[in-house]
Amino acid sequence: MTGVTAASTSSALTPRQVWVRIRGLLLALLVLVAAGIALATVRSGDQHGLLDPRSADRYGSRAVAELLKDRGVSVRVVTTLDDATAALGPDTTLLVTSPNLLAPHQQNELRAATDGSAGRTVLLAAGPPSVRTLVPGVSAQSAGPVATRSPECSLPAARSAGDVETGGFGYSSDGLDTVGCFPSGGLPTVLLVEQGAGDTVLLGSPDLLRNDRLANQGNASLALQLLGSRPHLVWYLPSLADASTAAENGGAEGDGVSDDRSFADLIPQGWLWGTLQLALAAVLAAIWRARRLGPLVTERLPVAIRASESTEGRARLYRKANARDRAAESLRSATRTRLAPLIGVPPRDAHSPSTLVPAVSARLGSTDDSFQTLLFGPAPSDDASLVRLADQLDTLEREVRTS
Repeated sequence: MTGVTAASTSSALTPRQVWVRIRGLLLALLVLVAAGIALATVRSGDQHGLLDPRSADRYGSRAVAELLKDRGVSVRVVTTLDDATAALGPDTTLLVTSPNLLAPHQQNELRAATDGSAGRTVLLAAGPPSVRTLVPGVSAQSAGPVATRSPECSLPAARSAGDVETGGFGYSSDGLDTVGCFPSGGLPTVLLVEQGAGDTVLLGSPDLLRNDRLANQGNASLALQLLGSRPHLVWYLPSLADASTAAENGGAEGDGVSDDRSFADLIPQGWLWGTLQLALAAVLAAIWRARRLGPLVTERLPVAIRASESTEGRARLYRKANARDRAAESLRSATRTRLAPLIGVPPRDAHSPSTLVPAVSARLGSTDDSFQTLLFGPAPSDDASLVRLADQLDTLEREVRTS
């Protein structure tokens, strides 16, 4: 009999109950993982090899590299700043696919190397911070989406190419020898800056070098003329594995220049966005699994518990915690609640000394002040006093009922 009762009153969840509770969350996680895998699969090849002359996908640049090789231009791919600057020369064109990814120290080093090379430097989609460092005197601002635009300039390469798909950034210069072409919003999206024996070409958007756009309009013509003006082309793809980043930190310390970037600045933006999404998902999951905020409902207990057992259990808890104050207040509160309707006191005033005590005195015909101490007095100092208080409350209640 004892074993059956223990099993029926156990609070441990059965495997079926655990499954019922977590199956919704597991299903949501499964759907989230499946959606992530599907999205990664669908988009896995979209940006792979972006502007890479070895990539034949739609975003790669293998087509223009092969055309340049057919014209006798050698194409060399480098991924470090040291290799890029070492290959500079008057017969070399340096193409920087992502100048905005370069650290400030790397940009300064690249500018110092190109200033004395007498070659050509082509910067793709260089934004305001990188333009200020790489091409002093030139500023950049947004020029709108990529669209077909006419040359509207005297640059031979632009005039022979005709209409070209450009956009992205527009450039303006102050006191420099420049030629601006393919304007958008009053600013040229292609800017040629003469710098002594060499020059720098700023392309507001790199889209015309992509495999899927090279055959559109005059994109191929302009790309071949800008990148094929010298017999050698160095195609620089900046990467996070560039060892010059470590040299930057060492050089900064040696020069006494402090790096004021915070830890958050060193975290890739994608990780911060991913963490925010995970936090939002956790909050939504917590709200979904939380109990509904509403009125309390009565639930049927698995077994019937006698009132005496419940009272005895609470009394033992009070005794174990030595909580005579709570026990005394519980006894007094119950007595006051039962006395109030017997002497005509509203339930809301049952615990008000100024209302209940005079009513009790009037009912019993006594002016004794002991009622105040008995019903609202301090906590007993020991267990004997607590037992004595309980007996006195019972006596008072019997007297009120019989009066």
